[in-house]
Order: sequence, then C-alpha cells, then structure tokens
Amino acid sequence: MATFFPLFSTLLLLFLSTSPAIAGKCNKEDKKALISIKSHFNNAYHFASWTNTSACCDWYGVECSPNSDRVTGLYVIQDSLAGTIPSAIGDLPFLTSLRFHKLPNLTGSIPSSITKLHNLFLLMLSWNSLSGPIPSFLSSLTSLTDLDLSFNQFSGEIPPSLSSLPILSALHLDRNNLSGSIPSSFSSFKSSPDLYLSHNNLSGDASFLFFASSSVTIIDLNRNKLSFNLSSVTSFPVNITYLDLNHNMIFGSIPNSINELTGPITMFNVSYNRLCGEIPQGAVTSKFDEFSYFHNKCLCGPPLPACKS
Repeated sequence: MATFFPLFSTLLLLFLSTSPAIAGKCNKEDKKALISIKSHFNNAYHFASWTNTSACCDWYGVECSPNSDRVTGLYVIQDSLAGTIPSAIGDLPFLTSLRFHKLPNLTGSIPSSITKLHNLFLLMLSWNSLSGPIPSFLSSLTSLTDLDLSFNQFSGEIPPSLSSLPILSALHLDRNNLSGSIPSSFSSFKSSPDLYLSHNNLSGDASFLFFASSSVTIIDLNRNKLSFNLSSVTSFPVNITYLDLNHNMIFGSIPNSINELTGPITMFNVSYNRLCGEIPQGAVTSKFDEFSYFHNKCLCGPPLPACKS
C-alpha cells in the first residue's frame, strides 16, 4: 500500500501532462520538425521553452492556427545563435509566415526544402549574414506576398523568375552585394510590387520600370551603378509615392512627366548622378529642396542655382 500512492501519483501526473486539455495543441509531425530545428542550432537558449513536455503551439516564436493544431508561423529574431537555416523548415507544410531576422551569425544559403512551403505568404530572412546567389527556386512559392532578403551578403544576379510570383506586394533585396542588371522581366510583374533594390552593385538600365500603367508605389534604387537616360522616360507609375535614384550614374535630364503625378509624393531624389539641364518646375519637383538634386553634372534651376545662358 505504501508503494501504491507514489506510483498512482506518477501515473496521474503523466496522464495530466499528456492530456489534450492540459498539454494544449501540438501536431506531432510539426513538433518533430521543430525539435529538429532546435537540435540543428545545438539546443540554443532561444529554444529553452521548446520541451517535449509542453505543447509546441505554446513555444516561444511559434504560432498555430486557431482552428487546428498546425504550426503556421515561426520567428527567430534578435539572437546570437549560429548556424545555417535548417532544411527541416520544409517539414512545416502549413507555415504561412517565416521570419529569421537580426541573426548576425546566421550564415549559408537558403535551403531548397523551403520550396515545400506552398502556403507561405511572408518570407523574412533579413539582417543576417546569408550569402550566395538568390535562388531562382523562390519563384515556386506562389503564395508569397512579401519577400524580404535585405541586409545580407547575397551576391550574383537577381533571378528573373521572381517576376512570376503572382501576388507579390513587396520585394526587399536592398543592402546586399547583388550585381548585374535588373531583370527586364520586372516590368511584367502581375502585381506591381514595391521594389527595394538599394545599396547593391546593380548596373545597366532601369527605365523600363517607369510606365504609367504600373501600380507600384515605391521604387528605391539608390546607391547602385545604374546608367540610363532619364530623358527617355515618358511617364511614371501613376500611383508612385516614393522614388529614390540617388548615387547612380543616370544621365540625361529630368522629364516634365514627373510633374504630371498627382499622388502624395513623399520622396523624389536624383542627387549624385550625371544629370544635366533645367529642373522642370511643377507640383512634384518644387516639393523637394536642393538635397534631392545636387551633385549632378550640370543640373540647374530652382532649387539649385539658376541655369547659365
């Protein structure tokens, strides 16, 4: 009798800890994948709450659907953990958002297993130390609305296939080591995503991004090596609110069509280029001071000094 109660108590506690009402939600296959991710990072402290005796939907950085036990979100943010992105990420088939952000010791490339995440609409792999080329297989993630690979060390050319993402609303590739030209296919996005391509080594033409029927609102190309004739641009995206072209090698003159825009323009910067001629006067160009125009070859007129006859 003396040994019965301790044994009974142990069995009762075991039952309660594994009871759905107590343990909460956790799909066993998702939990297996998450444990594999934890192991990949050598059981770093960030994953201290990821234990076998607790429900994975209650773990730090894990989000689950309110209607099921499936993991739909995973975020690992601001930590010193080191390693690469684990291939086990691809074993979370219901994932809709994935964030690896501000992990300076996260290195390597994007694993191909990520292509199994057909429900993914947010992929944020930003402010890390990821490197290598941006893989073209990301174009298979057709549910993506936001792709953020900014502040890394990605190199090589931008894969043209990214333009086939049908519902993309924002593309962040800024602050990398990307080179080559902007793919001409970027003029044919179905969804006209906002483009953040600044602080790279991109070269060549970008004038094909500017046409009235595009619904893009933000184009940030500053601090690259782009070279094209701005005079050849006959129209700008009608909804654009932010256009930054500073620190490139753009030549020609500022077209009058910039002043045909009627939306709330918050940024227009063409400084540090090779532009010439008189700044066309109008509602848009008059909103910005000399810092949006200075350090060009021979650009003149308000807000810069008057043109010489």
